[in-house]
Amino acid sequence: VLFLQIVHILNMTSAKIVSFLLHPEESLHSLQNRIEFETGISTGNQELLLETGICLDPRKPASQCVIDGVRGWDSYMVYLFDKSKTVYDGPFASRSLSDCVNYIVQDSKIQLPISQLRKVWAEAVHYVIGLKEDYSRLFQGQRAAMLSLLRYNANLIKMKNNMVSASQQLKAKLEFFHQSIRLDLERYSDQMAYGISSEKMLKAWKEMEEKASQCAQAEDIGYLDEQIMALHTEIVELQKSPYARRQGEVMETLEQRAIDLYKQLKTRPPDHAYSDSTDMVKIIVQTVQSQDRVLKELFGHLSKLLGCKQKIIDLLPEIEVALNNIKEADNSVMQMQGKRQREIWHLLKIACTQSSSRSLVSSSLEGTASTPAATWLPQSASGNAAPHPLSSLAAPEDGENFADVIQENVNYLELFSSILQEVRQEQNSMMVS
Repeated sequence: VLFLQIVHILNMTSAKIVSFLLHPEESLHSLQNRIEFETGISTGNQELLLETGICLDPRKPASQCVIDGVRGWDSYMVYLFDKSKTVYDGPFASRSLSDCVNYIVQDSKIQLPISQLRKVWAEAVHYVIGLKEDYSRLFQGQRAAMLSLLRYNANLIKMKNNMVSASQQLKAKLEFFHQSIRLDLERYSDQMAYGISSEKMLKAWKEMEEKASQCAQAEDIGYLDEQIMALHTEIVELQKSPYARRQGEVMETLEQRAIDLYKQLKTRPPDHAYSDSTDMVKIIVQTVQSQDRVLKELFGHLSKLLGCKQKIIDLLPEIEVALNNIKEADNSVMQMQGKRQREIWHLLKIACTQSSSRSLVSSSLEGTASTPAATWLPQSASGNAAPHPLSSLAAPEDGENFADVIQENVNYLELFSSILQEVRQEQNSMMVS
């Protein structure tokens, strides 16, 4: 018997306790099927919470519902909630009266022998204690729901912080991108008249700027932030609510009065004396009324807790979508920035190629012009070249003939043309890319 494992489950939708004897190594799914058979709540809608607000892990066996050790095992509860419901229709009917207690409640002035009255009053005291314990268990279930809500809220805060951080990073990158692309467009426009131009590249840059403006929509998370802040305020108000604290003081006082009344009855001698049950019935009625009031408050507060929890469950996917949109926009901005920088370096490469080509051609032409001139100029006695207005009419035997000079110039012109052709090809390839 000591090795048997029994789990007690309090159904918060009906305020009834169902108990199950666990089979060795029984899975949680198997236990949930048995719960569905007893309560009518489908396995998909079952939420089983421990007193700490932790949801049972479906990967672990059903024995996680039972605490280790002997002390307290029979009073340990697992709380069952129906995820398809956010409004609970409590308070529920109080536990039923026994026949003896119902007899004195129907007629509290009836006279009964002391010996018989002791038995009836003992059952009445047990009934009053049971009402208080019923409320205590339901309050503990409400507390488990509150702790579960706070765990969901902690996860919501974590996701919100990640979303805000990613949004701020995207905002900073977009500001940098817009400033840099405006500067690039200004500098590009300044050099178009005398430098390199590409209409296709210019159009691509302007499209990048428009696309970056569209990416800014992803950083707009104000609507989600407002919902989360409103939800936080609602949760704080629920924590501060008096209904979040135990409200059974009146029932505890009535319980003690019933016990004291029974003790007074026990001290009376069991002779032929008779007495009525007016005082005990009054305590029973007050306890039932008190339980109805506190349970109404409890289930009203519990419905608000479950409503907030459902709002968090609905918000989490929206935050996940917003976070993914921010990440996609961030990647898009970084790709556009990298593409534009590669195009700028390609422009720089073409500009350098053109500059090198011009230098090569000019140096070649200078070398060509200086050689014939030196040949055509006559030498002075000192060996220095002396300018002469008719030096260009020197005889053929004094230098190279004109046909060779013209041919050499034609060769250099062909070289210059080929270099310009290569530059145009590189420009065309850049505009196509």
